[in-house]
Formats: sequence, C-alpha cells, structure tokens
Amino acid sequence: MDMECDLLVIGSGAAGLAAAVTAAHHGLRVILSEKSATLGGTTAWSGGWIWAPCSPVAHRHGIVEDPSEPRRYLEAVLGNTFNAARVDAFLRAAPEMVGFFETNTALTFDCGAGIPDTYSHQPGAGMGGRSVIAQPYDARDLGAAVALLRKPMKETTFWGMTIQAGPDLRAFMTATRSPGSALHVARRLGRHLWDLARHGRGMQLRNGNALVGRLLRAALDLQVTLLPGHPARDLLREDGRVAGATLAGPDGPVRVTARRGVVLAAGGFPHDLARRDEQFPRPEAHLSLALPHATGDGLRLGESVGGRQADTLASPGAWCPVSQVPHDDGTTGVFPHIIDRGKPGLIGVLADGRRFTNEGLGYHDYVRDMIDALPEGAEAASWLICDHRFIRRYGLGIVRPAPVPLGPWVRNGYVTRAETPEALARACGIDPGGLTRTLARFNDGARRGEDPAFGRGTSAYMRLQGDPEVAPNPCVAPIETGPFYAVKVVPGSFGTFAGLQTDGAARVLDADGTPIAGLYAAGTDMASVMGGHYPAGGINLGPALTFGFIAGRHAATGS
Repeated sequence: MDMECDLLVIGSGAAGLAAAVTAAHHGLRVILSEKSATLGGTTAWSGGWIWAPCSPVAHRHGIVEDPSEPRRYLEAVLGNTFNAARVDAFLRAAPEMVGFFETNTALTFDCGAGIPDTYSHQPGAGMGGRSVIAQPYDARDLGAAVALLRKPMKETTFWGMTIQAGPDLRAFMTATRSPGSALHVARRLGRHLWDLARHGRGMQLRNGNALVGRLLRAALDLQVTLLPGHPARDLLREDGRVAGATLAGPDGPVRVTARRGVVLAAGGFPHDLARRDEQFPRPEAHLSLALPHATGDGLRLGESVGGRQADTLASPGAWCPVSQVPHDDGTTGVFPHIIDRGKPGLIGVLADGRRFTNEGLGYHDYVRDMIDALPEGAEAASWLICDHRFIRRYGLGIVRPAPVPLGPWVRNGYVTRAETPEALARACGIDPGGLTRTLARFNDGARRGEDPAFGRGTSAYMRLQGDPEVAPNPCVAPIETGPFYAVKVVPGSFGTFAGLQTDGAARVLDADGTPIAGLYAAGTDMASVMGGHYPAGGINLGPALTFGFIAGRHAATGS
C-alpha cells in the first residue's frame, strides 16, 4: 500500500503531536504513525509539567522576567554540556510555542506560578512561572476518538483517576483534615465513578493525559491522518534526502512518501536493553517508567541514514527512584518516588544504614547520588524509611494516606513494617546498628527543624516539596513514632536523554555536523538540550513540545 503526504511524523507523544499539529496548521498534509494501538506515548503517563520560560501564560499572571535569566541559569547548571545554539533556539521558541497552541488549537495552559527551579542557589534560577501545564480536559470532547487515547499509568492514579500537583493534590492529601478538601475529593470521586460506569475509563483528564487529549483534539481538527499500530521500519531516501518511510501495517507494509520529510519522535531507547546495557549505570537494576514500546526505533532509523547518537551528555537518562509494585493479578508495576521524598519525617538509606543524599532535592539527583555512593559490589538499591505518623499523613510510594487502607501493602510485601528500627533493618537486610545511629543523628537535628548533614529545607524548591503545616522547617520532622516502615527503591528513569544529535532547527546531523536533508528529531529521539542534566521539573516535555513545534514549522516554512 502506498500513501503520500507532506510530512510524516513517527511517534505520538508530546513531540510528535506538536510537530504534526504545527505542520498541519501551516497547511501541510500530515500523517502521524504510532507503533502501539493507542496514542500519547510516555507523555500520556507523565505528570504533564512543561518548562517554558517567559511564556504568555506567565505574563498573564504578572510574571515578567528578562529572557537572559533562564539562559544564565542553564549556563550555570549545564556547565560544559551547555550548547548555546540549541539552548538559545529553545528559549526563543518556547514562549512562541505556548502562544501558538493557545491561539490556534485546543491546547491551553495553567501557570506554575509557585514552582521554583530545582537549583535555587544558582544564578538566574527562577522562583516561579517558568512552568506551565495543560488545563484539565473533559475527554468526552473527543467523542469516539477517546478510544485512541492511552489511559494514564495505573500506579500513579487513584482507581484510574489522574490527580494534578497543586491544589488538586493538596485536597486529596488533606481530605481528612479539611471540610473543603473533603468536598473537593467527594465531587471528583463521584464524577470519576460515574465516568467509569458509563465510559469504562476516567474522563476528567489532568497531567500528561490532558496534554495528549488536547493535542489529539487539535490533530483531529486539522485533519492529521492518524495511523496507530503502524511502527516505522525503514526510511526512504530520494536524491540524497529523507523522503518518507516504510511502515508495518496490520495488513502488510505501507510505503509513505513525504515531500517535506520525516520527524522522528518515537520515544527514545528506555526499553532497548542492548543500548541500556552499554550506556546506563547499573542497568541490571534499572526499571523504566517509559512506555514498553519505546525501544529505540527512532535512533536506529536516524542512524541508518547517517545520524549520530549524542555521547557527551552528563547522563544518558532522566533518572527517578522507583519501587516495584506487586498487583493482585500477579503482574508488577513501577512507582516513581516524586512526592514522598520531600515530606518531613522520611530519610533514604543504603544497606549500611547511612544516608547518602538530600532526599528533598530532585529525583534525578537522588538516583545519581545513590549510584555514586554504593560500595563496590553492592546491590543498586536504597530504602525510604518513615514512621507510622508519616505514612498515614502522606503515604509512602503507592501507599495512600489515611483513610485508604495500609494493610494490603504490608501483606503483599510492598512495604516492610516493624515495631522498632532495629527490627525493620533486619527485615530489609539493612545494617541495624547503622540505621539506629543514622536515625539518632537525624532525629536530634529534626527536633529543632534542622538537617545538619544535608540541609533539607534550605531552598525554595525543597520547601515547596515539604508540608507548609510543619514548622519551623516544612521538610524535616523526627522519625520516632512506631511502628516503622520501609520501601525499597532502585534506579529508574522517565526516559532517555541521549538521542540523536540535532541543530537548533531540530534537524538531525550527520557525523560532520551537517543537517540530513528531510530528517528531524524531537522529544527523546533528540539529544536533550539540557545536556543530560535536570535543572527543573518539565525539562522533558518543555523541549519536546518546543522542538516538535520547531520541526513542524521548519518543515512547512523553511524557518
């Protein structure tokens, strides 16, 4: 079967959908192919935050800053991985991208006005307004096309309902202590149960699911041809340029000719085990949060025509500590420890019982520091330790706060419980003396609201992750009310950073640094503009949307 279009986009996450929608808006006929049966990629499972400094959304909230400040911040954090041409292209286009989607499509945003950058002490760090998130979306607006939308990740929802960081999450965390929060939760749960009964899925979309839902609506409005279940196998070349691809369709091969070229946005290589073994630290323990279909197809396609994978980044992946979740049906899932680590009354320790990092810093930092601190030959694992007061107030991993029952997660072994720290250590395989000494030192400072060892609560980012009701330090509280609990966490990732080398127009570069005609890459198929660092929440989706937008616009207009 043969098909023709102006632009072929391979992959349906944030980058692919952004490229498709942008190109279609500029008048191109666009085909979007997707390997799996549903659309959205790992984006549909994500928290949905988008780092896009100086956006019109921030301006609407009265946050106006000098554009040189986010650049100064990235220059400080990225160090020798700072690529001025690509960083400048991103910072210039990010606010344009936000404005374009809000003006021309169903995608609209809310502002993260109170979300600071991760390293608040660095020059140029922002104290809020650089992040945006797709506004909640009613999936009924998609009509029958809702069947194309990937459902959110089971482990990070509540009975399949997405909960958004900010006021929505705070309401769920304080439902037993605030009548207003209880009413909010009751309304959301009531609507969700109705949607489950009527539609078989949650329809109040938030986070990455709302982002994909809105982009899917925009793609449908612009008559983008959607081909789920059509993985790309080979790129086509004519007269020295990429001019389409061969897809594997359910009824046989599909040859797609694309006059303006191809955008690779297939999700990186988080499940390409061979490439992971070569590039990831401690790959034997690694658990990825990314979509299982993301097996490096885009990188292999790009390399087949002369593209090169970046190999000078600080990290090949976007790290996050994760725990393995046993489900009742015998399957296992993966849970990202994003929220719990920053709350007061929890520490992370190695098998010797020692702390090794500031638990309230970014998730990327936690995994990096854990791997760096592991003794030679030790298992790549750490344990998050808390007491009964903590787990009932904040939860721990997939364990939800009271009044959601805790017992099932103890019985299936997800969390370990013991009456004393020594017994907890023995049950987990942690050195009892080491854990006892660590807790004694931590509690001594925590009773004064201090963390002399690592300085929890000393930056705006850390304090945002804490509990504002805890004083004097929202990030620190003693661990002393038995029984005690632990969950084992291992290295994980949201996705990969080490994509194909590209220029500021999202064009894939060959070994000489020359753009390969007709070939673009965005999302995790493109080498991270952040150089393998994690300077702020949303630095995966922000560049994905922005360089998808850049690729679609360049394919349509040449600029």
